[in-house]
Amino acid sequence: MSETLLKDVQEVLNEEKWTRATLSNYSTNQFKDLDLILKEARTDHVLDELKDMCEEHLIHTKNSIIALYLSGMIALSRQLIDDSALISLVTIFVDNRKWNIVKYLCERILDYGESKFALRTLADCYKNDHDEKAMYEIWEQLAKVDFEDADLTKMLAEYFEKMSDLDKAIDYYKKALHRYLNKQAWTNVKEIWENLLVYCPEDIDFFLHVQKKIAKTINEERAIMLLQELYASCRKRNDISTAVDVLKIILQYEEHDMSARKEIIDCFRVKYAYHSQIEDYIRVSNLQQSWRNIHEAIADFEKRIAFDKGNFVYHRTWGVGRIVQVQGDEITIDFAKQRGHSMSLKMAVEALQILSKNHIWVLKALWRKEKLHDQVKADCAWTLRTVILSFGESCDMKRIKSELVPSVLSASEWTTWNTKAREILKSDPSFGVSSDNIDLFTVREHPATIQEKLYNEFKAQRNFFDRLSTFRSYLAQKKPELDSEYFSEMFTYFSRHLKNSAQINEYVVASYLLISDIAGKYPHLGSSVSLNFIDIFNAIEDIPNLFLKLKDSKLRESFLHHVKLFVPDWTDVFIRLFPFVLSNELLLVNATGEEYTEKLTALARNCFENYRDYKEAVVWLFKNARTESWYKTAELSYEKQIITLIHILDLTYREIENRRETSENRKINKQVWNLLFKEGLLNAFIDESTEEIVGRIYPLVNDIKELDSSEKLKLRSRIINKYPNFKFIGDVEKTIVSRGLLVTSAKYEEKQRQLAHIMEEEVPANSREIAFALSLGDLRENAEYKAAKERQEMLNAMVVKLKDEVDRAQIFDPATVNANRVSFGTIVALANTKTGLKEEYTILGPWESDPANRIISYLSPFGGAILNKKSGEQFTFQETTYKVESISIAGEY
Repeated sequence: MSETLLKDVQEVLNEEKWTRATLSNYSTNQFKDLDLILKEARTDHVLDELKDMCEEHLIHTKNSIIALYLSGMIALSRQLIDDSALISLVTIFVDNRKWNIVKYLCERILDYGESKFALRTLADCYKNDHDEKAMYEIWEQLAKVDFEDADLTKMLAEYFEKMSDLDKAIDYYKKALHRYLNKQAWTNVKEIWENLLVYCPEDIDFFLHVQKKIAKTINEERAIMLLQELYASCRKRNDISTAVDVLKIILQYEEHDMSARKEIIDCFRVKYAYHSQIEDYIRVSNLQQSWRNIHEAIADFEKRIAFDKGNFVYHRTWGVGRIVQVQGDEITIDFAKQRGHSMSLKMAVEALQILSKNHIWVLKALWRKEKLHDQVKADCAWTLRTVILSFGESCDMKRIKSELVPSVLSASEWTTWNTKAREILKSDPSFGVSSDNIDLFTVREHPATIQEKLYNEFKAQRNFFDRLSTFRSYLAQKKPELDSEYFSEMFTYFSRHLKNSAQINEYVVASYLLISDIAGKYPHLGSSVSLNFIDIFNAIEDIPNLFLKLKDSKLRESFLHHVKLFVPDWTDVFIRLFPFVLSNELLLVNATGEEYTEKLTALARNCFENYRDYKEAVVWLFKNARTESWYKTAELSYEKQIITLIHILDLTYREIENRRETSENRKINKQVWNLLFKEGLLNAFIDESTEEIVGRIYPLVNDIKELDSSEKLKLRSRIINKYPNFKFIGDVEKTIVSRGLLVTSAKYEEKQRQLAHIMEEEVPANSREIAFALSLGDLRENAEYKAAKERQEMLNAMVVKLKDEVDRAQIFDPATVNANRVSFGTIVALANTKTGLKEEYTILGPWESDPANRIISYLSPFGGAILNKKSGEQFTFQETTYKVESISIAGEY
């Protein structure tokens, strides 16, 4: 059947004649017949053969209608980038003004996804038909696909403006402005800016975003020109606060702009017309004096103007107060514990911090604790807004926590509240992030769309893979706006890596995989991919190293998928990557055939022989592959496997100590420790091994200095129970380790409470003291600042010491106490062999040590001398000989 089809097509191609008369007789029916041939070829699985036949025919008959259509449609169905065949075909019929056929061909192309060429050509068809409505509908589609065409979006804006659809007109004007801005077309940018000032003057966030981009991509002078127009619009609408903000930006660009300086003074006079001291404060802050730095003058003025009757202030010693009177150069303040306190304005400016009536410190001072607690728990968004606005333009979660815990919320309440708060910060349009720091949250005057929130996060992030994750979140929306300036900028960030790909690194590979995935859903975006995967792969110098640098699980999955699709020897690549991927599916895929089995066996041997380089792979193989035949063929004795795990335990402890790849080594260390001790593999191995093998294993465990001494003691006891006459090398159990400190559970809890108190109460209080002291300025003679910093150093030292002790602490299990030898948790009775005097000591740790009550630490010199002694043994300490009379298990401690 398939051979007959191909033969018939070949005959049709040979018989085809290309003349203008032939073209004039063509109709859409002929192409529908060709679609039936394509359907049949797809059913018979001969599309590739059919495409090859057509391309061969086109070599000597380049204008073959049949070959161009069949070849082009097959390529389109495979989502191949090369659409030259269909473009040539459409062009032939456009040149001959066969508009019905042109429409049909364009619509067939669009059946497989958006195409700039097809949409633009289809719009021309409707233009020739004088169907304006249909033409603009196609142009709307085209504007979503071609996000570089600024003229098109401007025409759409003007069309909808004429149709009185202002919402759409504004939307397209904004898109056009951004596109012209990307082209640095200043005249067009200015024209559209002025139109938007008429239609949406309140959209201040948009205008401020654009001016910042203009200053960066064109120049600051152009930005100032547009800001002056924005300022005039604000004054016209009597939006004085925004007008002041705009003038501040102008003065940031040009601090010597005397016109802007004069205007901001006029705005202050309007804004604070009610204030009795307005003129005096303008004068003393030297706002009108050109010699005074304008930014310092504004800051000075705004601080002074805030000292007005009814406003709240904060003093480091007296806390929150309220101004009850301002008379001349003297103000009177009511503090909770200092009513009617008077001070000069100069002193107040230096010693007091102005607070808004909604400042969190004011609410803490005025509201009952129960009321504030209930409000904070009930309304997360209100609390976030209150705390963030209390400390300027932005605030991080660490600061928010310090204000709420423990003064308002308990530590346990914070955990639940924090989860809810983070979700609100992510989804609520009234919150955003700082453009400079992703960890700083802001409160927006005008709510942001989810697209804008994600874009702002994208811009604030500095890490490539964090940006990639945010871009994915943007694409994961139900209807992501692919024609927005936000999408365009984010998409361009990644496509730029492909265009500048002289050296193939993780960013180029990640960008290729990301854009290829996007192009699978939106084929028109595939034009940004000029590389193919096999060329990229062949240019990678170190495949495992690059793979590890792909800090995203989806990217790694996509990379492996592409390797399997396009790399001929992909199974070898998979085996090579296994130590870094650790996937059962990856390792065992296609695991058939003697040659492949030998490769897997060699892999297992190599990992165990080179365990220093493949620590995690060894652990994975031990846990997941021991039952596989290829693993057993490696002939790795169980003793060798256990010894290798012990070596890895020791190695990871040392790597952690030296702070090398700490998190990764901690993970591996925990896995090995769980296998050997928690799951009892080491005990089981000891129970089943000969005394000779135990003699090889125990010294390896005993030499791990960082291993908890209690584990060594338990292992030693197990060996003694099995082999009573076992000779331990050195015969001294070293329980003093560089890391690991035996403690009782009661003392451990006490230390944790002490650490929590310092970190949750004393440290936040100290931070507030420093913040207040900083607000007073002039740190050289600021005694309050110096005192606060000294206390900070003391608290930091205490925290470091306590954290280190708590981290080292190993809680002792009373069930493990053995009275056969002196150990932690035992009571030992001693007799002085010379005087016969009896002494009794309880052996515990340094935290529990109380020599006055004969409780000594096992780490003390005397405790170390007694440790591991049996009943009846004698020992000498500081020229005194003692005999161990008896050993018993201590009770409560």
